Amino acid sequence: MSHYMTRILGALALSGLLLGLAACGGSDGTNGTNGTNGLNALIKTSSVAAGSDCTSGGSRVDAGLDANGNGVLDASEISSTQYVCNGATGLTTLVSMSTEAAGSNCAAGGKKISSGLDSNGNGTLDSAEVTATGYLCNGATGATGATGATGAAGVNSLVAIVAEAVGTNCTYGGSKVTSGQDTNGNGVLDSAEVKATTYVCNGAPGASLNWVDVTGTTVQAASNTNYLADNSAQVTVTLPVSPAVGDVVGVSGAGSGGWKIAQNPGQRVAVAFVDQVITARGPSLNWESIASSADGLKLVALARWSPIYTSVDAGVTWVAQAGPSPSDGAVASSSDGTRLVMVSPYNAIYTSCDAGVTWLQQSSPFAAWSSVASSSDGSKLVAVAGDGQISTSIDSGVTWMPQTLPSGINQQWQAVASSSDGTKLVAAAYFGHIYISADSGVTWVESGAPAAYWMSVASSADGTKLVAAGGGPIYTSSDSGATWTAQASPSGSWRSVASSSDGTRLVAAAYMEPVYISTNSGATWRAQNSMSRSWSSVASSADGSKLTVTDSFGQIYNVNPMTTLGTAGSITGAQYQSIELLYIGGGQFSVTSSKGSFQVQ
Repeated sequence: MSHYMTRILGALALSGLLLGLAACGGSDGTNGTNGTNGLNALIKTSSVAAGSDCTSGGSRVDAGLDANGNGVLDASEISSTQYVCNGATGLTTLVSMSTEAAGSNCAAGGKKISSGLDSNGNGTLDSAEVTATGYLCNGATGATGATGATGAAGVNSLVAIVAEAVGTNCTYGGSKVTSGQDTNGNGVLDSAEVKATTYVCNGAPGASLNWVDVTGTTVQAASNTNYLADNSAQVTVTLPVSPAVGDVVGVSGAGSGGWKIAQNPGQRVAVAFVDQVITARGPSLNWESIASSADGLKLVALARWSPIYTSVDAGVTWVAQAGPSPSDGAVASSSDGTRLVMVSPYNAIYTSCDAGVTWLQQSSPFAAWSSVASSSDGSKLVAVAGDGQISTSIDSGVTWMPQTLPSGINQQWQAVASSSDGTKLVAAAYFGHIYISADSGVTWVESGAPAAYWMSVASSADGTKLVAAGGGPIYTSSDSGATWTAQASPSGSWRSVASSSDGTRLVAAAYMEPVYISTNSGATWRAQNSMSRSWSSVASSADGSKLTVTDSFGQIYNVNPMTTLGTAGSITGAQYQSIELLYIGGGQFSVTSSKGSFQVQ
């Protein structure tokens, strides 16, 4: 959104682009030579600028047979051209095509066609935006005959897209998509050949965005309205109380006081990929480890040769507690933040049952402890050591039981994580393997992850979704560690990872790199801010809305991929900065455009 102008994107309701085309095989050669392959059906999509073909732009869909077999739909092979146009004020409709291997969807292979709304406005049909998937299948190979003529080519699959007038199928008009087999071979999808019909419908027209010059300090926002914060003091713009899906609100700073977007009860804003002013908190120390309560308000942090610090306001202020001052180690927290545990590589384990105010050294096995994890109620604990030991506790750390590992396992344990009930555990070794336990640490088996320099692991609340990082790409698992996938993430010297309770929101911190987050269980990652530090540890609230990161040679930083739910949440911007929000339902807004770096609460 520019300083004084913006363009509203209304909602575009997509009823589904289902190109469900049946595969058609070549005829069998009878008393003849080999039957030839069915010709491949190809589709090519390209963007269409606003003009006579599509008033508000859209996509051009060309289709035809690959007559010369070069795998490209050449101009001379195009037998059909249609357009999928955007709604006049709706979100852009995107169509993407990829190769579909031979299988249950297409016996002889073909094309997979996906479509959906570009809800985040990045011009790419992301996996989360796909609302319809169909297949355009190739003809099958004709069977081998004995001495007869060549088998006929596979029948061509055709798609036709025509404008759909306002009516019962599309309240605001749209496109009608029909598909079928060209059984008569005339290159035209005749009415008798149509096998499937669906509609791509336009959304309700959005109202024109009005600009309101706010010279006071507060204003209650209305839907589909832009506000110019024009005061030497901060202008507070409160979001609409009852917005409809697709409504837009924009704010731009004209006055030197800047602006603040305030929320109503039950509202929040997703700002995962918006530049933020990441604020340094707490004293400057050699921070090593941090843990968070489920709500993200109570934090515990450990630094070398320093007291343990705690915070009860999401890291805004910190208090040095009387207790151990370890040279190194790790901390973990119960979900309510009252029961804490700290381990040290110098054979010590400490626990606290009053949110870190007092600490008690427990009688534990002699080991060089490196990491510790806790169940949500703080009763079940697991600690791992660099010398190969694993011990568990079922009484909040009062007593510990060394676990017997299978013969041959001699791992330099670096990290451990636990499900919320303390049943499913995952432990990673530094230049070694990842092991999993399904019985609170009594027995362990090697997972499907490769050997690597593992530094950190994290788990969803149910223990099914795991994330692990070290030297190289980030790996994730969706089956409690049985199998792992290397994600398309930056490769680096990862130091720490954390997960939301459902495993969808992840955060990863590396040495001298930006903090990276994922909102889709690790499938894609994006730097949260250009700030690079010697990050050492990261903690996440249960919903992933509050992230806290420690610097090995600095302070503690807050990162908020979502605003705090309700009236406590806000976004603050300065003069000449602007932002546009789209209401996507369920009390949540998302950022469609922005200019500047914002303070997110």
